[in-house]
Amino acid sequence: MSRHLKMVEPRRAPLKDQTDIKGSHVLIVEARFYDDIQDALLLAAIAELKEAGCTHDVITVPGCLEIPAATAITIEAADKKGRPYDAVVALGCVIRGETIHFEIVAMESARGLMDLSVNRKIPLGNGIITVNTEEQAWARARADALNKGGDAARAAVVMMRIKRRMQPRLDQMIKDRLRDASH
Repeated sequence: MSRHLKMVEPRRAPLKDQTDIKGSHVLIVEARFYDDIQDALLLAAIAELKEAGCTHDVITVPGCLEIPAATAITIEAADKKGRPYDAVVALGCVIRGETIHFEIVAMESARGLMDLSVNRKIPLGNGIITVNTEEQAWARARADALNKGGDAARAAVVMMRIKRRMQPRLDQMIKDRLRDASH
């Protein structure tokens, strides 16, 4: 017997942390496997970033499995050029098919992004939606519905604010440890 669960509607509170991140530069990496769905995710993410005062670049890859590698390559190149990104927003859509490929793509893209975010300490908004049907994808992609592209950008904004707020404390801790080690 198949059991259908209804997703609970989001109840988004206004973001309390208003740490200034204006001028932050964000990398958006998008998978264009479903162009029309991707357009909705991308437009919503860009709107959120603009509202926060951030600029962005967009890198496009064929599918969601390529997002982590493209992200790593691009942030490393930007770091070497002295123009690092302040955050990453990953956008894509994986719709379940008849094989286990869905699980591989969903889990491995999420794992790759999380590893990258934690290891590089770069704020990340993961907007790779994983769904059973195209109808579910549209419900999540549309800005006037569940707005997962906007949610991913909002997550990146929150994480940038946390990093910006914590950075002076981290810098002071490092200075203190270096001073203590030299005595």
